[in-house]
Amino acid sequence: MYGRKKYSKNYLPRNFITDMNYLEKFKDIHTFIFDVDGVLTDSRVIVLENGHLIRTMNIRDGFAMKYAIQQGYRICVITGGTSSGVVHRLEGLGIVDVFKGVQNKVEKFEEYVLANNIDPNGILYMGDDIPDYEVMRLVALPACPENAAPEIKAIAEYISPRKGGDGCARDVIEKVMKLQGKWVETKEQHTTLE
Repeated sequence: MYGRKKYSKNYLPRNFITDMNYLEKFKDIHTFIFDVDGVLTDSRVIVLENGHLIRTMNIRDGFAMKYAIQQGYRICVITGGTSSGVVHRLEGLGIVDVFKGVQNKVEKFEEYVLANNIDPNGILYMGDDIPDYEVMRLVALPACPENAAPEIKAIAEYISPRKGGDGCARDVIEKVMKLQGKWVETKEQHTTLE
């Protein structure tokens, strides 16, 4: 439907920003879509005796997502997981587009894009494992954390130096917003040297 990207066997993912075409992709992003386990968490779960699963999420990722929403960006989460605790956390950050228990991420992605009239050329999708593979091929900027599966690293156009659950979402959001002049300004940025 959106045209799948083709990658040669010699394709090497870029994990640093060096050429202008690559910078231009960051500049055009208006929508971030994230997986949960392995991206917003560190891929591990603690299994309690009662069968409940506990995950940890990075506070800095949370700040960046909340700030991006406040600045007018779309944030969407598409996950195969079904944790109500994760949904509660994300909704508390102001993320209204949280899709859990998704078996077919491409189908949910296409449904989301069509329902919201979103141009896929402005979407960054960050995934870490095989269930993210096909949907990553549909977006302008497929990204992944440093510890993603090799198959995902092979198609990612940006590999964060941060691991899943350790600030990789913050990394991509901050890059986009800084390039677009929308990141948080501090007093130090306004101080001039005398």
